[in-house]
Amino acid sequence: MRPASTIAFILALATGAVAAQSNLPLNDLKIRAEAGDKTATRQMAEAYYLGKGVEQDLKVAAYWYEKLAKQGDVRAQTSLGLLYARGYGVEKNMPVAVKWLNLAAIQRDPGAQYSLSTLYFMGDGVPRNFAESARLRKEAAIRGHVQAQADLGRMYSEGKGVEKDMRQAYYWLAVAAQQGDDSAPDDLKRIAPDMTSEQIKEAETQAKEWMAKAKKTWNSNSK
Repeated sequence: MRPASTIAFILALATGAVAAQSNLPLNDLKIRAEAGDKTATRQMAEAYYLGKGVEQDLKVAAYWYEKLAKQGDVRAQTSLGLLYARGYGVEKNMPVAVKWLNLAAIQRDPGAQYSLSTLYFMGDGVPRNFAESARLRKEAAIRGHVQAQADLGRMYSEGKGVEKDMRQAYYWLAVAAQQGDDSAPDDLKRIAPDMTSEQIKEAETQAKEWMAKAKKTWNSNSK
């Protein structure tokens, strides 16, 4: 099991956070954001985080993310937690990072659930707890988080934080592979010799069913 790298945290920070396009001048956006407009606040945060239309400034991005997080925005809470976890734009503060990630995780944000699960896996800012890591990864995996699905599959294959279950391992790795995880196919090949052909067939069928249901949901949400 490999711990999430700093790059993984930054990628997780941007996951699902596509900056909204706006024709408003930056000063107008700032006025609206300061007045509490959530859309404008997100645009300001993401503009400074990504360096879109302005010079990248993680400190300013953190300011706007925090303003939005305090308004109850779940994605902003996740982003802010990750910034504090790695000290980007703010002084690294793990208790504060865990507070924001936990708040978003309770509200079922998969990015927060996965990030918090990684902290429990590594023992970074919280006591190392493989069982809690597995629980959070499963919550995120069910909601479609690809990295959580792949890591959960590896935890099942190793019996780390969960009872060893090769069918569950193959199932989650197969789901992750179908969603494009680069390393999942190699993991599937690694664990296949420890399984019967019937077990593999069952897990592959369940993975295809998961993907079919997920695609229906995605198509429904896009209408």
